[in-house]
Amino acid sequence: MSSGLHHPLLSVAPAKLRPTQLTVGKAEVASKRAEWEKLGRKKRKELIEAHWFPGVLGPKQRVYIVDHHHLGLALLEEGVKSVPVMIQRDFSWLEPDVFWRTMEFSRWAHPYDQHGTRTDYASIPASLGDMADDPYRTLAARVRVAGGCAKDATPYAEFLWADFYRRRLQLPGGKISAKVLQQALLMAHSHDAAYLPGWSGMIE
Repeated sequence: MSSGLHHPLLSVAPAKLRPTQLTVGKAEVASKRAEWEKLGRKKRKELIEAHWFPGVLGPKQRVYIVDHHHLGLALLEEGVKSVPVMIQRDFSWLEPDVFWRTMEFSRWAHPYDQHGTRTDYASIPASLGDMADDPYRTLAARVRVAGGCAKDATPYAEFLWADFYRRRLQLPGGKISAKVLQQALLMAHSHDAAYLPGWSGMIE
């Protein structure tokens, strides 16, 4: 059994980081890459130093990140050599099945695929680069940025919004048109969405 670590800050290559979810919005990753490419060397260094990744040590001392998957994938694709990871818990001594159950119980794992379907833990990819695209996750992020809902600290809040839209809107080819975004914004303020974290509609 591990003696435990008290929030150590590690430097880890993005290629070595393990995800705790199956999907990201690839359009959001592309947006983060575009922002990165506009930065000079000094600003890039400052961004990395200011955005440490919360992580958990898992079996075989592997580092699992529990947030910032979009940024992590963007930095991986941009060839960044290392990023800071703040270890929240050391679960390296647990068996894999116990590890994943503990992670999900702690709301540090989201084993749902790009269709919103629950999967087994073995389906969670071993690399950030292997995460699938969920365009509804991108739609949820764009709704929030456009003021459709408030940013909320609830874990995986935007996945709940993604599933809300998945049942109501079609995204042919995974594309988000201006018309679809406008429809999504209207839905965001409806009473149908009142159960979602960050809802900002009117209570009548």
